[in-house]
Amino acid sequence: MQKSLVITATLALLSQPSAAQEDASTAGHPYVGMWMTEDGHVRHELLPNGRYVEARGNREHAYEGRYEVTGAHIEYWDDTGFTADGDFLEDDVLHHGGMVLYRR
Repeated sequence: MQKSLVITATLALLSQPSAAQEDASTAGHPYVGMWMTEDGHVRHELLPNGRYVEARGNREHAYEGRYEVTGAHIEYWDDTGFTADGDFLEDDVLHHGGMVLYRR
């Protein structure tokens, strides 16, 4: 009995993606990096690990959470439960929540 339990637990661990694998799959899209409005008031940093940090004005960590990119579409899930989305209409332009952000 104990041998099958150990084998099952080992197989379960081996089937889960490692943090490095998750980082590599998220980092595979071309949009990782800093995005900001023209006036610099709103700044989104899309991190390669699937997390983002949004700054607004002097508030450097106004919002933080996770994101997923599918093609040219981005979905955000803030740590507080807020959700949002946006679209990369060009390589260097993100339309999100009525704002236009540019790659920096």
